[in-house]
Amino acid sequence: MEALAVRLSGLDPHVEGALRIVAFYDTLMRRRVDLPALARASAGLAECVTGVGLHGTGRTIRVAPDGREAAGPAGPASGTAPVVLDEEEIGRVWLERSGPAGPLDEVLLDRLALAVAGAVERYGPARTTMADPALVELVISAETDEAARARALRLLGFAAGPPVRVAAVRSPRLPLDQVGGVVCPGRPVKAARIGRVSVILASAVDRTLFPAGVRAGIGAADKPDLAWREARTALRLTTAREPVLDHAELGALALLAEVPREVLRSNPDVAALVRVAGDPGNPEEETQEARESRETLDTLEAYCAAGSLRRAADILHLHHSSVARRIDLIGRALSVDLTTPTGLTRARVALTAWRLLGD
Repeated sequence: MEALAVRLSGLDPHVEGALRIVAFYDTLMRRRVDLPALARASAGLAECVTGVGLHGTGRTIRVAPDGREAAGPAGPASGTAPVVLDEEEIGRVWLERSGPAGPLDEVLLDRLALAVAGAVERYGPARTTMADPALVELVISAETDEAARARALRLLGFAAGPPVRVAAVRSPRLPLDQVGGVVCPGRPVKAARIGRVSVILASAVDRTLFPAGVRAGIGAADKPDLAWREARTALRLTTAREPVLDHAELGALALLAEVPREVLRSNPDVAALVRVAGDPGNPEEETQEARESRETLDTLEAYCAAGSLRRAADILHLHHSSVARRIDLIGRALSVDLTTPTGLTRARVALTAWRLLGD
């Protein structure tokens, strides 16, 4: 590295310094120093107050260049970097220079953040939500034997005893670690992305705490592999009006998830609903036809959920006569009298099957 630094320094005067910083932190990490030692060494190297803060524990360390705890309130940061562990930001590191940032401050902060993440992982407590996807897959896989599943749960921080709750989640905007921390505050919770669907494992899940914009299905079974299967089924049946569903609430409707897709698609009621629903298209460039299809489905969903025209009108904020006209038109398109108990049941089953097909 010394020889490389000499060769590169002729091209860029800062390269040699950057490589020395990298070597400096590599040495600290090999020596397995703790957080206070990292902060002291960094403050001495940077020749300014250096700070380390961890979100989960609220711990903050500020050290002056002489190695002592920095006195007084924290000044404005001249540079900062996130500390990331298991894809989750668990803290931040920063420098408090009285003047502008130095030319190598970015390199120093980057290496300090990596070293802090390593120290937290080594010494703990690493109160992270994101987990190793391989361990999570061992927990939820139907092919995992019980001994391996129990070991994976222990490695994830779950004690033997109460069953672990499993949720299948789609969160297009909010980071998964934030979702996990919100729905299970103060208790063990781990999350991972498995393909298109994310997994949350927790000792308890409060369905009322899922943030807006998040879709989630919650498994009811005690065995994690069965609960994961149930959670995915519940997720497939969520809607904008019901973004969070517990599998236990589905009852006999959950049986439709066991029916082959081609059988569902060939059913006359389902096929008619597919024709009525049409192609949702791009919501940002919604056509008149797509808008009418969306309004049709909204009306049918509200009517199926409410069970009466007046309650559906309250949900949709429409006059009940307007809803009655829509339901009559939908019933004609489906060749079903939606005002009868049998017709309403058929519509509910067809709507559930349509959601399963559209997932």
